[in-house]
Amino acid sequence: MLRSGDSPNAFTFPFALKSSAALSLPLSGAQLHCHVLKTGCESEPFVQTALISMYCKCCLIDNARKLFDESPQSRLLTVCYNALISGYTFNSHFFNAIMLFCHMREVGVSVNAVTVLGLIPGCTIPMHLGFGMSVHCFTVRCGLDFDLSVANCLLTMYVRCGSIELARNLFDDMPKRGLITWNAMISGYAQNGLATQVLDLYHEMVSSGISPDPVSLVGVLSSCANLGAQRVGLEVEQRIERSKFEFNPFLKNALINMYARCGNLVRARAIFDEMPEKNLVSWTAIIGGYGVHGRGETAVQLFEEMIKTGIRPDGAMFVSILSACSHAGLTDKGLDFFSLMERNYGMRPGPEHYSCVVDLLGRAGRLAEAQRLIESMPVEPDGAVWGALLGACKIYRNVMLAELAFDHVIKLEPKNIGYYVLMSNIYTEAGMSQGVLRVRMIMRERKLKKDPGCSYVEYKGKTHLFVAGDRRHPQIGETYRMLDRLEVLVKELGGSKKHDQERRNEELISGMGVHSEKLAIAFGLLNTGVGTEIVVIKNLRICVDCHLFIKLVSKVVDRQFVVRDATRFHHFKDGTCTCNEYW
Repeated sequence: MLRSGDSPNAFTFPFALKSSAALSLPLSGAQLHCHVLKTGCESEPFVQTALISMYCKCCLIDNARKLFDESPQSRLLTVCYNALISGYTFNSHFFNAIMLFCHMREVGVSVNAVTVLGLIPGCTIPMHLGFGMSVHCFTVRCGLDFDLSVANCLLTMYVRCGSIELARNLFDDMPKRGLITWNAMISGYAQNGLATQVLDLYHEMVSSGISPDPVSLVGVLSSCANLGAQRVGLEVEQRIERSKFEFNPFLKNALINMYARCGNLVRARAIFDEMPEKNLVSWTAIIGGYGVHGRGETAVQLFEEMIKTGIRPDGAMFVSILSACSHAGLTDKGLDFFSLMERNYGMRPGPEHYSCVVDLLGRAGRLAEAQRLIESMPVEPDGAVWGALLGACKIYRNVMLAELAFDHVIKLEPKNIGYYVLMSNIYTEAGMSQGVLRVRMIMRERKLKKDPGCSYVEYKGKTHLFVAGDRRHPQIGETYRMLDRLEVLVKELGGSKKHDQERRNEELISGMGVHSEKLAIAFGLLNTGVGTEIVVIKNLRICVDCHLFIKLVSKVVDRQFVVRDATRFHHFKDGTCTCNEYW
């Protein structure tokens, strides 16, 4: 254009400047700025806005501010304020964005939806939530809250700040909801671990006529995984196929994770094998799935196969394979993989990797070696590291080392009730009543109370929740009667008295009665026919008493049970468990 002799004008420069910004070419942008000055277009509002945006997107925020300050006209134009506010947010200068917005209101420059959309992303961290709420109030006063883009942005702000109740209040008040709105709310619930609410919202979304997209479905599948809601997950898989999303790798990985965590490794592996291209997330999902099911040999085989394909493992993958080795008792193999991290990949192990290795050594009875590893760590050991040692001390009844680990872990995680229960059980098994009393005294001084255990079991597409000592379920009377019959049958085998003392100790600490997994098992037997596998998802680690109880029940009633606790999967059949008492 320039060579032809034609002169650019105010309509030309915004497009050229926008292209410089998109390509991150600050030198070209600066040259265009010179042309703007030569042609006298610097006072044109859209040219000024384009220049400010270009400097901001090229990370030259000071140049953008200088241009804004030196132009009296810019300081009176909403579009120029909007460009600079968005630029500050884009460059993570959130405080400057907030101050410019305040100045904009002080001088009386009108605010519009674009202003708010540029500002809100800077309020998506908890420390700026208060200002974000003020912006929300301002948008309501100005009637901007009816703008769907603004409302979606505010909803996302609340979700990212973890204010899920405020997000839901806004969601409920919105007169119009688009796909982005539903996705933001579903993602918010999923990220905050509110899996039941995710599934309720998903069904409400479908009923309202909104078709979910891959973003929605990933959130739903992760919630199905958390709840063990395999039937809902199957419906989602069918929807994926109908919607032609079956080649979406994010959904495929989410399906692998969902089926593995719902206890269906066969289907998880089938989806994995069907994938034409497998990325690191795919391999991590399937290897982690085999690991939590105690199938360490298969996990190792898959890991070595992945290495041969040229995919480089990351820190998360090493956590998965080390954990798999630990659950399967593959001590030497796990130690080899730990050495491999730094030797072959130049990766420095973090606390999460050390906790896996401490667990690996501890489960193998190599407690002294585990202690030396902790003491030689180049990074500060966290609660999980000392907690792994404490768990190993319970298996091998090493009270002295357990006390050392306990003293460390309650300094690092003073409110983690599980460690107090673990230490109390160690003292109980050792017959040290003074130790049990000491733990309870510490808990009383710190006003700690054990979270009630809860278990989920899926029946006819609905997830049924049971809490320890629960009396709220519609079938609770029948469930307790079934449980009483099971207790009688188990006692006849002479297997239930062995761990009564530990069970009573946990019940005293928690203040609860019958453990939730027993109720879930009784409910499952009450409502399903012979040959049906019953899958139970529990939020805490299964206790020794319940583990023994379910083993014996599987023998008495000739049924298969799958229990996923906070640590791993347990597959019970004919009076045995796949964990081999190793959890």
